[in-house]
Amino acid sequence: MYEINDTKREILFEKLKNQIEINPSLNRTLVSFQANKKEYFYRWFKYKEGFSKKLVQFFLSQYHPAPGHILDPFAGVGSTLFAAKELGWKATGIELLPVGVFAFESRIASESVNIECLKEEINKFLLTFKAGENNIPKRINHITITKGAFPDDSENNLNYFLNYCTGIKDLNVRKLFEFSAFSVLEEISYTRKDGQYLRWDYRANKSWGKVKFDKGKIYPFSEAITKKLADMYQDLKFGNDDDLFSQLDEEKGFTGIMPKLLQGSSLELMPKFENDIFDFIMTSPPYCNRYDYTRTYALELVYLGYNDEHVKKLRQEMLSCTVENKEKLNILKDIYKQSGKTESFDQIFSMYNTNDAMLEVNNTLVALNKKNLLNNSNVPRMVKNYFLEMAFIIYEMYRVLKPGGYSVMVNDNVRYGGQEIPVDLILSDFAVNFGFELEKIWTLPTGKGNSSQQMGDHGRSELRKCVYVWRKN
Repeated sequence: MYEINDTKREILFEKLKNQIEINPSLNRTLVSFQANKKEYFYRWFKYKEGFSKKLVQFFLSQYHPAPGHILDPFAGVGSTLFAAKELGWKATGIELLPVGVFAFESRIASESVNIECLKEEINKFLLTFKAGENNIPKRINHITITKGAFPDDSENNLNYFLNYCTGIKDLNVRKLFEFSAFSVLEEISYTRKDGQYLRWDYRANKSWGKVKFDKGKIYPFSEAITKKLADMYQDLKFGNDDDLFSQLDEEKGFTGIMPKLLQGSSLELMPKFENDIFDFIMTSPPYCNRYDYTRTYALELVYLGYNDEHVKKLRQEMLSCTVENKEKLNILKDIYKQSGKTESFDQIFSMYNTNDAMLEVNNTLVALNKKNLLNNSNVPRMVKNYFLEMAFIIYEMYRVLKPGGYSVMVNDNVRYGGQEIPVDLILSDFAVNFGFELEKIWTLPTGKGNSSQQMGDHGRSELRKCVYVWRKN
């Protein structure tokens, strides 16, 4: 085994270890999307990236019970924004992935829709829907990695449905209809979201290796869309007996100002914000784990009209969390130059380049790469750029927070070539260097094991799964 000296990481651990503490109130369900599975709206669409509404409300109640203005720089489908809204907060989010933006817009529509108009349109559709109708204008234009994703009948019916939606006059009803089909794409397809990619069922017209994957039942479009529309109507009209979600309109308890979502990259948009404008930040950035959301959500991107070039461009604009991401240093330099903040750029870049633990991680991965001990030669570049970009994000988080404001971040530690990369320690060290006070690194009682790719060589040793709490003095 190739040995690496990890002295700098050990020193950083000793420096911050008193702030690391297990929080028995936290668990995997709460810090992931699992706790949202039975929540209104979130149960309609399977979006696994992000945390639960209950986690947001837990931390707001712990650290800032009085309503204020909250920011989520990686807003996803808006869990932070809507959870805070229910507590009376003003909420602003930033999201690059069109999947999250479309879901956010659909959530807004669900809070404004006339229930009787929705019911009327659903009944009209069910009476006129002709499954298997021929000569339907094509609305789904596949990209390379989604070709053949749907059985022919389902794709034909999906195109029929999309054409039908164009005739719905009520914009809120139309948005919810479009979202209903958006929400069943995986279950009517030969694919399943599987971390870094779409996994294909053996029944698709694809070539296979030794193991054939069976995803189980592939639902016909007519069955899936009928059930989805019924679920949406039932939730909006009646709620449920367990009170698992906030209900609609004034008599059912909706509170707060409607959230605002900005579409784009936080690296580009945050430098444009004024200083000291947010009371709280809660977010979960993409992890440094090679997951490519443009691939896992490829069906949804195609549904929204994105072509191959759009998707490739989107992949490069995302935070560097995949091995295909190119360096954004010159882009960042231009952003800060155009904003008249060259000194800020220099400060961030200098801090990154002089962080001992970061330098050690980068040098370690380069050394492992030279020994062919990494499963992808681009991992060192990805890790280096991920932390560099996160340094810019954390600097901006500090700048836009009001004094006394809190930042809460959910993230995972990772391991490559058997080497642990303490994301929690390094990002918290960045935060301290920019002026934050490290309140806590809350860890879950149970950590995260190695990926399947590294299990054979390095066993199931756990990594900390954490929530960091930073305070601006």
